[in-house]
Amino acid sequence: MKILGIIPARYASTRFPGKALFMIHGKSMIRRVYEQALKCAELDHVVVATDDDSIRKQVELYGGQVIMTSEKHRSGTERCLEVVEKLTSIENKWDIVINIQGDEPYIDPLQIKQVVSCFGHAETEAATLIKKITSTEELTDPNVVKVTIDIMGRALYFSRSAIPYARGKESGDWIHSAVYYKHIGIYGYRADILPKLVALPVSPLESAESLEQLRWLENGFKIQTQITDIESVSIDVPMDLLKITNRS
Repeated sequence: MKILGIIPARYASTRFPGKALFMIHGKSMIRRVYEQALKCAELDHVVVATDDDSIRKQVELYGGQVIMTSEKHRSGTERCLEVVEKLTSIENKWDIVINIQGDEPYIDPLQIKQVVSCFGHAETEAATLIKKITSTEELTDPNVVKVTIDIMGRALYFSRSAIPYARGKESGDWIHSAVYYKHIGIYGYRADILPKLVALPVSPLESAESLEQLRWLENGFKIQTQITDIESVSIDVPMDLLKITNRS
């Protein structure tokens, strides 16, 4: 399999504009993500996908590979498809695409490897990671996306609400009443499936929860999950930087 790692990065983040360029212990956030991705031996190539010239210049400054993409993309998935189309030729075809979040400066290469491993099964169309929830605070936080899975580890549903609902239990006791998982936002796709996912119209469940992956499930696509024990930290707002103050 030939595997392409793509790091979508845009400047105009609503909650933290320009975060890709924010310096963390002497290195920009996007550089840290890029360097972590390079440590994953399973990836044949790693590239940053951006619509911003300042991000392009920063990536090129440290010798990174970057592809300029349209400003009109609504998601990282759409940006990934444009990159694949630009980097695909008769001599160069990709089998798997890994969408690596550009706001996780300390993403563990083992997590990328886990997503890649899902494609050892021919029926896997898309893949992602999940982690067991261990606190009521996370379980009740709508910014922490929850997921339920079937016995094969395939996603059944993603929600900002706590799922499953623990009937007959006080909400404070839910964490002890069932196994709950949260979604870790890294995706993998088969390259031939990616155009089909992007072509799908916005679905009712996606609109309700504001979760793109629900569009895929609603249209019958299967998302394989892998459970990770590694805690990843995404920087969504400036306050999140406090979570990584002790990292180097």
